Amino acid sequence: MENRFGLFENLMTQKSLKSIFRSGRKSAQDMADASPKSIPQLSSIANSIIARCSKILSIPTEELQHRFETELLEDAEQSPTYARNLLEFCSYQTLDVVTQCLDYLSDKEIRRLTYDMMLAWEDPGVKREPLQKESASCNNQEVEDDDGWSLFYFNSTSMAVQVDDKKTVGPEAFARIAPACAAVADIITVHNLFDALTSSSGGQLHFLIYDKYLGSLNKVIKTAKNAPGMPLASNLQLADGEIILDVDGIVPTQPVLQHIGISAWPGRLTLTNHALYFESLGVGLYDKAVRYDLETDLKQVLKPELTGPLGARLFDKALMYKSSSVTEPILFEFPEFKGNSRRDYWLEISLEILHAHKFIRRYNLKEIQQTEALAKAILGIFRFRALRDAFHIFPSQYKTLLAYNLAEKLPGGDKILEILSSQLEQFNVRMLRPDAIRRSSNDAKWKSSLTLASLFALIRLGLLPEGAYLDGASMFLVRDVCAGVINPLELAMKKLKQNTGRAEAAQATVDQVKVEGIDTNIAVMKELLFPVVESAARLQFLASWDDPFKSTMFLVMICFTIVRGWFKYLLPCTFVFLAVLMLWRKRYNKGKPLEPFRVTLPPSRNAVEQLLTLQEAISQLESLVQAGNIVLLKLRAILLSALPQATDKVVMLLIIMAAAFAFVRLHYLMMLVFLEVYTREMPLRKDCNDKWLRRLREWWFRIPAAPVQLMKVEDERKRR
Repeated sequence: MENRFGLFENLMTQKSLKSIFRSGRKSAQDMADASPKSIPQLSSIANSIIARCSKILSIPTEELQHRFETELLEDAEQSPTYARNLLEFCSYQTLDVVTQCLDYLSDKEIRRLTYDMMLAWEDPGVKREPLQKESASCNNQEVEDDDGWSLFYFNSTSMAVQVDDKKTVGPEAFARIAPACAAVADIITVHNLFDALTSSSGGQLHFLIYDKYLGSLNKVIKTAKNAPGMPLASNLQLADGEIILDVDGIVPTQPVLQHIGISAWPGRLTLTNHALYFESLGVGLYDKAVRYDLETDLKQVLKPELTGPLGARLFDKALMYKSSSVTEPILFEFPEFKGNSRRDYWLEISLEILHAHKFIRRYNLKEIQQTEALAKAILGIFRFRALRDAFHIFPSQYKTLLAYNLAEKLPGGDKILEILSSQLEQFNVRMLRPDAIRRSSNDAKWKSSLTLASLFALIRLGLLPEGAYLDGASMFLVRDVCAGVINPLELAMKKLKQNTGRAEAAQATVDQVKVEGIDTNIAVMKELLFPVVESAARLQFLASWDDPFKSTMFLVMICFTIVRGWFKYLLPCTFVFLAVLMLWRKRYNKGKPLEPFRVTLPPSRNAVEQLLTLQEAISQLESLVQAGNIVLLKLRAILLSALPQATDKVVMLLIIMAAAFAFVRLHYLMMLVFLEVYTREMPLRKDCNDKWLRRLREWWFRIPAAPVQLMKVEDERKRR
């Protein structure tokens, strides 16, 4: 273990991997003598990967195998997953080394190496077919000259796994190898990334797609590295450690419009890991940037919004920012001819930063823990950009590549944040010194839970300075995966994956049943509420006393129920009846699909008729609101004794009601109320009841409404 950590510390000081091996180049005969030997338990493709790992690490394959068996397994050869765990162990050690180069994402050999590791992971062990005798070919290896010497292959024909168009990688192999490079994939969203990359290839990843994705990711990261020195950052006053994640509005044909009230102005929008910046476009130059904070707890709200000229709500292409630091909501509009993908993209990445800071505050993370949490969000946004730029794919809300957004939207996603916070809380710099790691080298679970993978990825990619966050004498674990051990985050995601599928299926059914048109939606609602409407119509028929016998029987039954005190069992009986009905339907259906709900469409109307209908509905709603306001104002007048005669009557009524509730049992009061309401249309008391209601209406009309004074608020922007 001490030799391994010494090797890692020496590698951190090297400028490139090839310089490591060129400094110790041996002769062809020495290389042949030191060539790796095949491991009997492994397949040919796995032996090829182990040989390449041995070359990169400058450790013989026998020594790698011995370290694996010593550190991770007690009964190594008896383990059914021996071959796969050994392959993971060597692959992870190798990836820790190769990812120390600044431009490792642009290296074609590293891309092929990681892909070949995935291929070997799917076929790690020996099959019944005899293995190819690779040892013979190893003895005939040739060493190329200095210009053509390959870091990853002893022999390009025998030991290297050649990429074949017919060879593809499945989801499990991708999920075990890709997260070893934190920039390539995250343990939380790795399955969503695989689904996005294989959306057009039937769930199998081809090398060409994988290579294109890494190329796009490399471009995105290089753009972010060069952003601080470009003119776009001239007006931004960035803090230490603040990284520009994306910029929009640079192209004149695709501006970003900032709406404040009814005014709009084009400009440039920039997102960093702490805030949004908007620079208004002046006369050929950009004005000083306005900062909209995403870090501090200012009750920020980010959501999609409609916008248009002069404040009209016409186009669904805007992002609204609202917080306690701004007097009114700020709208950022992203004009485009079709769709609203620009707005949706900016909404997602802005929410990711906002949710990351909320996560930090919720679990009270400190110092380097905060940096790791933000680094995870930053790398997620880079992967999201790379996928969008290379394949024009916008994953659904349950398949997003942004970890914090996924945790917020996923059913049960709060468990993901709890596990992540517990892993970050366990981190302690002193625990990760080399001596502490050596003492705990046999605890694989400990090593898999104490990582700073995202932070180290940003440092190794040159986006963050190493000295600002890390002690040079410290040794950190830089992976979210460990050989033979499943990360708790991955276990939690697998458990929630079934819920994700159900949520997506349910959302698909919701999208299918959404109909357009006011008349159509009202028709659907009437059909759905038919049982309730029919029951209300039956009660109205009984209360009208058109059939005296049925009305009398219903009256006697309800009164007897109230007197006997059985009314309290009505609600529990209703719940039991619904439960029994659902169980019976479940047994009767036996998994059959639900029959569609049939609705008779109303007569079709053109756009003008629908607008007139909408206007009429709004007028009716306005009338109802006015009537409600009048009732409230009259009650206010009574309460404040605007009419003394009415006040006296109301006071007497309230005293009588208080005495009734104090001295009369509740079920008797319920029966009296029921008799009063139910027997109003009874022939014996219909005339008397009509006269009483007439006097009550006349009394209500004589009550004046409390006065109202309307005050107009001055517009501060117009005053300025």
